[in-house]
Amino acid sequence: MCTNIVYEWLKTLQLPQYAESFVDNGYDDLEVCKQIGDPDLDAIGVAVPHHRRRIHEAVQRLKEADERAAGL
Repeated sequence: MCTNIVYEWLKTLQLPQYAESFVDNGYDDLEVCKQIGDPDLDAIGVAVPHHRRRIHEAVQRLKEADERAAGL
């Protein structure tokens, strides 16, 4: 299994099973992950609605953290 920031991020979401698919589809950095939408999750193979929602919520938190950091 790949060990990188995306794997660690997915592990905190309790979704590490998607790490290899994320990396295989070019999502090997959290900056890239911030752009994930439904078509991307389809391509990655995230079909479980609860998993999709968890990833969307985590992406939103990443974006909000960036906005807070930019405001400082």
